[in-house]
Amino acid sequence: MSDVTAIQNLVTKHKNLKQEIAKIIIGQELVIDQILLSIYTGGHSLLIGVPGLAKTLMVNTIAQTLGLDFKRIQFTPDLMPSDILGSEVLDQSRSFKFIKGPIFANIILADEINRTPPKTQAALLEAMQERSVTIAGEQHKLELPYFVLATQNPIEQEGTYPLPEAQLDRFMFAIELKYPSIAEEVQIVKATTGDDIVSVNALFNAKEILEVQHLIRRIPVPDNVVEYAVNLVNSTRPNTENTTDFVKQYIDWGAGPRASQNLILAAKAHAAIQGKFSPDIENIKAVAFGILRHRIIKNYKAEAEGISEEDIINQLL
Repeated sequence: MSDVTAIQNLVTKHKNLKQEIAKIIIGQELVIDQILLSIYTGGHSLLIGVPGLAKTLMVNTIAQTLGLDFKRIQFTPDLMPSDILGSEVLDQSRSFKFIKGPIFANIILADEINRTPPKTQAALLEAMQERSVTIAGEQHKLELPYFVLATQNPIEQEGTYPLPEAQLDRFMFAIELKYPSIAEEVQIVKATTGDDIVSVNALFNAKEILEVQHLIRRIPVPDNVVEYAVNLVNSTRPNTENTTDFVKQYIDWGAGPRASQNLILAAKAHAAIQGKFSPDIENIKAVAFGILRHRIIKNYKAEAEGISEEDIINQLL
């Protein structure tokens, strides 16, 4: 099958996938699009939102429609790395046997990742980056495709351990979940307070998702689009030659090269689901917020004046 046909097929499957997810999840289209873009490109996503916005249900539904194995890990202050990765136990024959932890699944929902100490957060890092874990000096490969979707609650700052910048950078997208509109909330209440049981069908399987990831990487990108992405990321750094006064005034740290790579990958996927065979600058702009939001570190002046990451990205675009 040619890449052109494969992209046309992806457009149809993506549309059907969204309809399937909409049977259970009402609204949140932009959020679902960004999660799917990160899955099509093999990235990880961080979901930021107050409790009760159906983050877990959303991830579970997406995993079902993609035909993938799903596990949820609830992060708590007393969670140990071995609770996630697994551990070696002595069996009856007095030899050590490795018991796999919940990290061995295709889609991991790391719930409230900022509630656990840095040591346990770091245990997730190797899995996210290397797609493998090391237990007692032995490396165990994780099954592909492999995605971590982490959630963090913004309001309850007590008892949380903020994720370090290096760890935030591992997430392709930081996706903000907002409250539903009144019309959407009416629909949600009607759909969830009755006796109907809704189930979704799997429209993909692991092999097909890996094929989509390879297809996205084969999509060509014009030089001017790559240059635009790199210049956009470069403009977030307060200490480069062509930095604007606005950036110097409000930003402590800008985005690193991983942001440029992710911008291009996400723009390729964004173009593909629209049936385009190559991304343009509009595709970069469409994914810029999710990719840059968590990579820009504001300073005290921005905090004091109430300037958000969105305001800064808008200004840069």
